[in-house]
Amino acid sequence: MRFRLTSILTLALITVFAQNPNMPSDFLRKEWHKERRQKLREKMPPNSVAVFFANAVRNRSNDVDYTYHQDPDFYYLTGYREPHAVLLIFKDKQKAPNGSLYDEIIFVQPRNPIMEMWTGRRLGNLGTKDQLGFEQAFNNTDFKDYNIDFSSFSQVLFFDFFNDVRDDARDKGDLYDLIEQFKNKANYPRKETLSVQREQPQNNLNTQVLTDIMDDLRGIKTPEELELLRKAVMISCIGQVEVMKAMKPGMSEREVQGIHEYVFKKYQAEDLGYPSIVGGGHNGCILHYIDNYKPALDPKELILMDLGAEYHGYTADITRTIPVGGKFSPEQKQIYDLVLAAQEEAMKICKPGTRFGELYEATARVINKGLAELKIIDKPTDRHLYYPHGCCHHIGLDVHDRGTYDVLQENMVITIEPGIYIQENTTKDPKWWGIAVRIEDDYLITKNGCEHLSSFAPRTTEAIEAMMMQPSPLDKFLLPELNKVTPGKN
Repeated sequence: MRFRLTSILTLALITVFAQNPNMPSDFLRKEWHKERRQKLREKMPPNSVAVFFANAVRNRSNDVDYTYHQDPDFYYLTGYREPHAVLLIFKDKQKAPNGSLYDEIIFVQPRNPIMEMWTGRRLGNLGTKDQLGFEQAFNNTDFKDYNIDFSSFSQVLFFDFFNDVRDDARDKGDLYDLIEQFKNKANYPRKETLSVQREQPQNNLNTQVLTDIMDDLRGIKTPEELELLRKAVMISCIGQVEVMKAMKPGMSEREVQGIHEYVFKKYQAEDLGYPSIVGGGHNGCILHYIDNYKPALDPKELILMDLGAEYHGYTADITRTIPVGGKFSPEQKQIYDLVLAAQEEAMKICKPGTRFGELYEATARVINKGLAELKIIDKPTDRHLYYPHGCCHHIGLDVHDRGTYDVLQENMVITIEPGIYIQENTTKDPKWWGIAVRIEDDYLITKNGCEHLSSFAPRTTEAIEAMMMQPSPLDKFLLPELNKVTPGKN
């Protein structure tokens, strides 16, 4: 069936979809994004242009796509949350055909009343000007005819391509076309010219510099970013607390995941910072276990829960490990307290000037000494896989956010997350098998130390056990058993 719209109806639809009064009011302001673009410009090399592309739309199956998530760098610089867009930021002023000067230009997907009926509102070029503060904003279909001589710049800065973007033949301004048009304009080397390229490189095409610049920018959080991060962290902490109160033997991993994520949605967190990790018993030994399929948790098990709410783009990263039955066994408590001691040792030196490596070394010393005392390893210098990962990373628009990894600086936000994972048949004494503990918290680096952002979620064995004794509002939330439900009857 073909849709036909009169001009009056088209105008009416555009007017309706142009306005969206139901959006939260605490997104980052357009002035903030503009200031970030200026900070980028100040770090760019002389006579350079930086080119950023929106994230690709990813297909889930058939005609269903995954929920769209903007490229964090693109969002950081623009506030634009739609696909099929390209941003150019110039070190120096450029002259438009009408004689006006500009130092940035963005091309976005155009308004389309029919598509907006199906997939949601679009800003279009006029909305981008009005709501995001761009003076030069055009439809993405205009990029093809945009007259720019990339060879005139000393450096063209961009992130290289993975060649994994689908081409929608019906859309002449989609991301695939934008990338191809950029490649043509910038004389980007094609496969057939790679051998020549190695001998005579494109001297002004630079795919490295932006990484360092964006790491410097995004690694240090502004007050506006910290406000959103605090919300994401607190939401995630409340999720951990509510699960502690609701935990009952026999619950499934997926049910536990659902409680966390319900709390996230209750507080209007739009997304997850990463796939939720909920591992009971031996599943906790899988560092990035995301199946969450175990149908019934055993009261003698621990459950490791690593989840983070994403609030307006910014994500927390918090892990708690709790006993399904409400009480830690002696062996579980020994391992847990060892991990906690390692985390607290790193917290003591978590301040500006400390090297990231020093944080890991502090946790590893405590864990290795403790494992030797428990006779899980022979001596503290033994190599082992019971603590197989690093302990710290930046958080922000990415769960493993951009940032430098040399020394801590004021207004960085990082995790400290030591862990011990004892798989079956890895120790002489089987009483340790299946014990997996990770404790992960989020910290703001302050002028003289650090602020523990995620302290709301209990982290000592005593505090966890006490919280698990508290009543839960979900105690009375009972659903009918599926095999006992008669269709059509309540």
